[in-house]
Amino acid sequence: MNKNDLCQEECIHTETVIKVRDQMASTDQLFELAELFKAFGDSTRMRILNALLQSELCVCDLVDIIGMSQSAISHQLRVLRSAKIVKFRKEGKNVYYSLDDDHIRQLLKDGLAHVKE
Repeated sequence: MNKNDLCQEECIHTETVIKVRDQMASTDQLFELAELFKAFGDSTRMRILNALLQSELCVCDLVDIIGMSQSAISHQLRVLRSAKIVKFRKEGKNVYYSLDDDHIRQLLKDGLAHVKE
């Protein structure tokens, strides 16, 4: 660690510390947030999510777009479903996936905008 990265004199800004502590999310909420970002932390899942950002797709469509087996895609979709990132609906014998809500859509759009900077 670089000495310039540390305070040279110890001080606590009590009012600021109290204000920040009061405004912080709970430990449980931060754990859930970490789990959400952990689910985002896989390039295959990100490819699936990028496809779903464009349109609702059935599993067969995702297999063709991603170029992986149905069982591999299905495994990744289970991870995304358990993290409440995607949702599904059945239509006859097909299963269609979409992003769970606008928050997920916005997270993906903001993340892509950030990496494109």
